[in-house]
Amino acid sequence: MKETLRVIVAGGGDVGLRTAELLDDRGHDVVLIERDPDQSERVAAEYVASIIEGDAARPAVLRQAQPDKCDAIAALTDAEPTNFAICMAAQRMADLHTVMRIDGDPDELYSQYVDGIVSTASLTARVAVNEVVGGGVRSIEEVGGKVEILEVEIAEDAPAAGKTLAEVRLPRGSLIIVDAAGERIGGPETELTPGERFLVAVEGTVTDEVMNLLRG
Repeated sequence: MKETLRVIVAGGGDVGLRTAELLDDRGHDVVLIERDPDQSERVAAEYVASIIEGDAARPAVLRQAQPDKCDAIAALTDAEPTNFAICMAAQRMADLHTVMRIDGDPDELYSQYVDGIVSTASLTARVAVNEVVGGGVRSIEEVGGKVEILEVEIAEDAPAAGKTLAEVRLPRGSLIIVDAAGERIGGPETELTPGERFLVAVEGTVTDEVMNLLRG
């Protein structure tokens, strides 16, 4: 997938909103569809996504999000059949990556129809984001509040590629902890070699800036 994505999030509950927040922090463009007017208003107040009020399972509403101009859709409502229907409708409208939330054990055939599944049992926003984004960035854990630990692969053409931490000015609110293999703690001499992965602690307000340095 390309580095900056346009993503539809269907469902503006706790998980949907947090997923939109994390995607926005990473510099992605988010369109969120929520059917409840009061919740739509609350989500709009967070300024993390463009809001469409309506039922995403209705093709006329889903089409307003312009799936043909999007890279992925995450159907995260609390109704599994609705999420499946949303993904199927989106695929008929455009060629995009589909992720759906399920209630329990997945139907063994789901993998033939959707690209990613997140179950209610293990569902957190970071799991949903990992399924949507994939590639060189993976959320490991939310430490608390707005701090997140990410596994980031250094991109070949990133501004920080090939430089040491002493040469890279990471923004305040971010810290390279250790390489993903757990073999060396980040220090001034640590070289950010393209293709290598590092665990990075970031505050949400600087995630986009960190991604620009490490991913380009």
